[in-house]
Amino acid sequence: MHNKNNSKTQSFIQGLRPFSSSIPKTLKKYLRKGGYNYSSLVDNWTKMVSKKTSNACYPITVKMGKDFRDGTLVLNVTHGKEIEVEYEKNEIIDKINSFFGYNCIKNITLKIVQNKIRKESNILPKIKNLKIIEDKIKKVDNRQLKSSLSNFLKAYNEKNK
Repeated sequence: MHNKNNSKTQSFIQGLRPFSSSIPKTLKKYLRKGGYNYSSLVDNWTKMVSKKTSNACYPITVKMGKDFRDGTLVLNVTHGKEIEVEYEKNEIIDKINSFFGYNCIKNITLKIVQNKIRKESNILPKIKNLKIIEDKIKKVDNRQLKSSLSNFLKAYNEKNK
């Protein structure tokens, strides 16, 4: 073992390096900015707040103050639920701060988000050439497979009426 001395770096025993030197620089930046708080907040969001509140909103970012205290939490709130979340702001702050054990969050900012409506069509596309499919089913040698395919085709046609 010998000590390595450079004017640019710290002195350490060869082979042993500080843990911080093995972390990528981009990750270090987020850890310094309170990224750990954000990730643990996102991971435990439904545990911290009630199910009703977690269905109405979710955290986007955490803007931390000095010494990782008195930060601002930005929440995405679904349209129509903003009044409920507004009334629960102090309760949410208390629950988050009790989870972390110190005054991590001081303010909550709400951002309203429109719900995306998904159109799920239960109608299957119509098959144009049923005769071709029926002819191909008749050419199948396996009786069990042939009956399964013909049953499937019947069910498909009934569903599409």
